[in-house]
Amino acid sequence: MTLSLLEQLEQDSQQQDRLVEDAILLRRFAFNDAPSILEIISSLLIQAPLRHMQTPSGKPIAVAMSNCGKYGWISDRQGYRYSAVNPQNGEPWPKIPERLQTLAQQAAAQAGFIDFHPDACLINRYVLGTGMSLHQDKDEQDFNQPIVSVSLGMPATFLLGGFARSDKPQRVPLWHGDVVVWGGAARLRYHGVLPLKNNPHPLTGRARINLTFRKAL
Repeated sequence: MTLSLLEQLEQDSQQQDRLVEDAILLRRFAFNDAPSILEIISSLLIQAPLRHMQTPSGKPIAVAMSNCGKYGWISDRQGYRYSAVNPQNGEPWPKIPERLQTLAQQAAAQAGFIDFHPDACLINRYVLGTGMSLHQDKDEQDFNQPIVSVSLGMPATFLLGGFARSDKPQRVPLWHGDVVVWGGAARLRYHGVLPLKNNPHPLTGRARINLTFRKAL
């Protein structure tokens, strides 16, 4: 018997793919909550607007960024690091809303990381043609803690590489509501995002919103 569209969507929402050891893709994990999540993000960005940070070499980062949580990730001439205050205004970052905290913890638990308490959430806004080169997340103190990455809006291709930048990465299509969790043996793998193609989404237009939850300190 052929599955109805509704049944197929429900089946897809339960899909869980093991990308490599300790790296799990949770298809559509945040799909149902996405409209309210985007409203929450809009409120956060009023308090801490997006901006294009600079690399230590002075080059602008193509992806616009902000933060919520006890700590926020920042980059400037002084280097990459976490800060308890927003350098734009000297104020603390807005707290991680309970709904987002719960989402991150539930995703981590489903991927096998049951004691995740993020104290930082990076808010990234990708637009048409922007991506992120292969890099490691290594500004955190405890590499036993996972990264939880939520994709909203335009689809993207996630790159998950090895432990050297030269290792060929696998290409993982990410859709609205998908969540990737990696930690443990995968925690220091290189990863990135290919430049976005022109595939607008009804909720975000020509943009992708990405949340990455971390335990910074």
